[in-house]
Amino acid sequence: MAHIAGVDIPNNKRVVIGLTYIYGIGRTTAKNIVIKADIEENRRVKDLTVEQEKLIRDIIQNDYIVEGSLRSQVTMNIKRLMEIGSYRGSRHKRSLPARGQRTHTNARTRKGPRPGSLTGKKKK
Repeated sequence: MAHIAGVDIPNNKRVVIGLTYIYGIGRTTAKNIVIKADIEENRRVKDLTVEQEKLIRDIIQNDYIVEGSLRSQVTMNIKRLMEIGSYRGSRHKRSLPARGQRTHTNARTRKGPRPGSLTGKKKK
């Protein structure tokens, strides 16, 4: 099991898919990393040599912001929006959608379960 950026990447996955287990790396970024490292896309993680793993690790460390530092950066951006009193910041503060979605009937993911949602449940 390869250990890159503090994340264990499963052995049986393709390298491109395995890299997406790292927070901040999606499919496109993973493909770009594999191209920079000059590794075939279809190669499995278990088939990587130690040098190739080190090369991937170095590319990610030098060129991308991932995992903990990215999470803290996102958190700081949200805190900044809340402190300056912007509309988006106020939406984050009130746990409502920040990007213009309707809230009258939807937004259950952001707002949480309905209050009084026990009415539809059956008592035992």
